Formats: sequence, C-alpha cells, structure tokens
Amino acid sequence: MTGDQKNQIYNLLKSASSWAYGYASPSFLEEAPYFDDDFIEYIEPQPAQSVEPEPIQERQEPPVPSPSSASSTPASPAEPGQKPSGGMTLETLGTKIASCSNCILSRTRKLPAPGQGNLNPYVLVIGEVPTQEDDMSGTTFGGPQGELLDKMLGAIGLGRGANCYITTIVKCRPPMNRYAMTDEIQSCSGFLQTQIRILKPSFILALGRTAAQSLMNTQMGINDIHGKWAEYDFCGNKIPLMAIHSPEALLAQPALKAAAWEDLKRFRDRLQKTRPDYSEKYYVSQK
Repeated sequence: MTGDQKNQIYNLLKSASSWAYGYASPSFLEEAPYFDDDFIEYIEPQPAQSVEPEPIQERQEPPVPSPSSASSTPASPAEPGQKPSGGMTLETLGTKIASCSNCILSRTRKLPAPGQGNLNPYVLVIGEVPTQEDDMSGTTFGGPQGELLDKMLGAIGLGRGANCYITTIVKCRPPMNRYAMTDEIQSCSGFLQTQIRILKPSFILALGRTAAQSLMNTQMGINDIHGKWAEYDFCGNKIPLMAIHSPEALLAQPALKAAAWEDLKRFRDRLQKTRPDYSEKYYVSQK
C-alpha cells in the first residue's frame, strides 16, 4: 500500500469520527501524519520473447456506396442556441450534484443546494455551507441569512436575479450546524470549478472563513484577510477576489457589520471601475 492510500484511509476515518462527534474528532491530529510506502519486492524483469512479424496484408479500399444506397433524409440542423451533445450546463451539473455520494454529507442532507442567480453574472458570490432553509428547499441562501445577504448586495447595486450568481463551497449542509471538513470541501471542489468555468464571473465575493481559506489557499483567519484583494487563478485567468464576513457571523455578531460595509464599498469601487454598467441590470430588475 502506498503512502497516499494510507493518507486517504486516515482522512476517511477522521471524517467519520468527526461526523459522529459533531465536531473535529479529538482522536485524530489536525494534520495527517506522514505515511511511507510499503516495501515491494523487486522482481527481475524477464527478457521479451521474440515474435515473428505477421505478413503485411494488402490494403483493401472500402467500397464506394452508390447514390441509390445513400439516405434520402438529410440530417436535421441543431436547434438555435442548443449546446453540443456532452457539453456541461448548470442543469446537467445540478443533476450530478443531486446524485453525488462522494462524501458523508450525501447521507445526512435532505436536499443539495447547487446555487441560483443570473447565468451571466458579473459577480460570483460563494458562501460556506447551505443554510437550514436551503437543506429543506434546495435553494441557496434562504432564511434570515439570505435576507441579510440580499440587503448587503442590494446596497452596492448587486442582486442574485440581476448580476450575481450565488453558491457555496459545499453543496450539502453539514449536520449539527458544523463547518465543512477538508475532505468534504475537496469532494465538492470539482462542482465549484465547473460552475466557475460555465459562469465566467468578472469578480468573486467570498463569504466567511471556510470559503475564503479554500479559495485563497490560506490558513489565515477571516479577521486577517477580509476586505483585502486577492486573485483566484482559474486556468490561467486571474479573477479578482475579496472575502468578507459571512451573513451568519453578522447575525451572531452585529458589531461586525461596520467592517463588512466598508469591505462592500471597497468591492463596489473596484467593480465600478472595471464594469461601470454592472448595476444597470440590478436597478432594472427592481422595477
């Protein structure tokens, strides 16, 4: 067994234990220990046996069909705007998310919450985990957190139905209101990458510590990175990214709202310089 295989088993047992506790398991280290590969006996390779080459066969040209044998029905053209067969869309991605069983969250959630919003967004808003209301309805950012988020976005000319798409790092709600585990985030990372590829956002707004650390590839806390500009490297494209406090944190600690408002204004200022027409869709949708 290789060291990587041992590491995967360790993380699987850690996740199962953490799920049973409802929080990070005290029986496992925060960082997985180093595992060596098992010793594999070296076997001397045997010389290859010579094989007589087969005689070369004369190439036979395929017969040319006669005009009478050809189909008289021409191929029907594709419908206008139709995606090529096999092309991934948000709809087909949602089907894959609904049937996903890559991590333990698929056993405890009621409904996955893939995301919702404008399909040609200026801003992709990425939260941490679905809310309790999301778990029941399959929507994204419902309930009090969603109401607050809509007010925050609306204050700077953004809206989920106009110029934003809203999703989360993991698409299924963790049990007992806990944070998502590292392996759960990794299991969902392919879905998020596909969403970014399809939506092609101009900016990313990360909500909360888990989303910020995952997208910015850092272990720094949200208090150290909120309101600061970073870049999300997606296939060589640098997407401007900013992290702010999550609506959940703002509801629990109203004193953080002042800092969140300053962060949102800083986000708005750069968005206005890059896409001065971004808010037109929002204000039109409000009428």
